[in-house]
Amino acid sequence: MFSEFEIVPATRDMLPDILALEEACFSSPWTRKMLEGELTSNHFAHFLVARHQQESATKAEPTIIGYHCFWIVFEELRLMNLAVRESMRRRGVGGALATEALRLGLARAATRAVLEVRVSNDPARSLYTRLGFAQISRRSRYYTNPIEDAVLMELNPLVISRGRQQDRNVASGGESASPHRL
Repeated sequence: MFSEFEIVPATRDMLPDILALEEACFSSPWTRKMLEGELTSNHFAHFLVARHQQESATKAEPTIIGYHCFWIVFEELRLMNLAVRESMRRRGVGGALATEALRLGLARAATRAVLEVRVSNDPARSLYTRLGFAQISRRSRYYTNPIEDAVLMELNPLVISRGRQQDRNVASGGESASPHRL
């Protein structure tokens, strides 16, 4: 059992692990080319990974346990893809990744955050609600495989709840954070 994980910016060499996680978590995963484009060519895109602490990682357990792709476009933070390895869910990894995205959005003067989530994805909707997001509309037949509506959620104004502020310490520069204890 691992006791800690850290959140760091993703690098190109992490792409195979990110792709494997994407394919394991989504019924219509992004392709390698799409992920690589977001990671290397989209100037609005940011990628964070949650990984086991280096001293705790073993070959039996993958190092990368979650990732988050999000865009910061002027005053808007758009949460794109958030994935956590199934064996590591419900341990705070998704919340820590989302909170770090909110912090980076605030640091870059974003004033609101938006996202779409499958109507059936109760765990994700619950996470976003805990972070302060509210449902603002529904997009009919937005997702495929299976066809399903999306719930559009917004956090306006963009804030981080007091409990989440104390939960993480962002290192200078805002791109990497200290270890998060499970």
